Amino acid sequence: MRLAARLAGLTLPALLLAVPAAAQEGGPPAGGKYGPDRVTVGLGGGIAPGYSGSDDYEFQPGGIVQGTVSGFNFAMRGTNLYVDLLREERGAGLDVIAGPVLQVRLERNGTVKDPRVAALGTRSAAFEAGGYFGVGKRGVLSRRDEVSADVTLVHDVGSVHKSYVIRPSIGYQTPIGNRTFTQLRASADFVGKGFARTYYDVPAGTLLPAYSTGSGGLESVGLTALATHALGSDARRGWSLFALGGWSRITGKFARSPIVSVAGDADQFRLIGGLGYTF
Repeated sequence: MRLAARLAGLTLPALLLAVPAAAQEGGPPAGGKYGPDRVTVGLGGGIAPGYSGSDDYEFQPGGIVQGTVSGFNFAMRGTNLYVDLLREERGAGLDVIAGPVLQVRLERNGTVKDPRVAALGTRSAAFEAGGYFGVGKRGVLSRRDEVSADVTLVHDVGSVHKSYVIRPSIGYQTPIGNRTFTQLRASADFVGKGFARTYYDVPAGTLLPAYSTGSGGLESVGLTALATHALGSDARRGWSLFALGGWSRITGKFARSPIVSVAGDADQFRLIGGLGYTF
């Protein structure tokens, strides 16, 4: 599930609404004020760096569960859970989203292939909690597209990095025909001092040069592209294929950390695909 957790974090607030919004367009009046209930379950896999800054890629499985019940949207991808507490009325042109976020960060929690980074030791799983807020406007360039922006804030509720991660993002999503949905999203990660020290600092006397970030700041920027295609004639029900590709670049003092500059790579690529079923 580690890959799903990584990828989900790039785009999850937008994807939380994307599938229900696209599916409602042109649908029958069933479902009342908030549209019909639906749940999507997906299984897949892909490749991603073993940890942020790594140049070692590995295959990892992933899974998702997302849906809408009585107008409340929710999504669970790997170890991430988002719930939208602001119900969306059917056919609304402006959509406001807000709700809680719970996630587990598995950064350098397992086997690390590079012996220099492995010598720094593993990190315990970090339990993070927070919330997100966003707004989307439909019908911008076409009748069924949407432009959206959101920001997510989570904080370590344990004692791993004892810090925060703030992720603002903007995106554009649109259906292509009646069975294909696409989305492009840009995001950035701002992290606190504890996060920077936990995942990027290098103490003296190790296999890598000693390094201290000193403080938090802009850790990375990235782009994510998503495409889903329904295999049946009704995009609101049945089987579908999905593919998600992502690129991010670690920036500034974080990229100068020997974990990245000596033992890894500032450019990070991710690709996942799979099969989903909506009922």
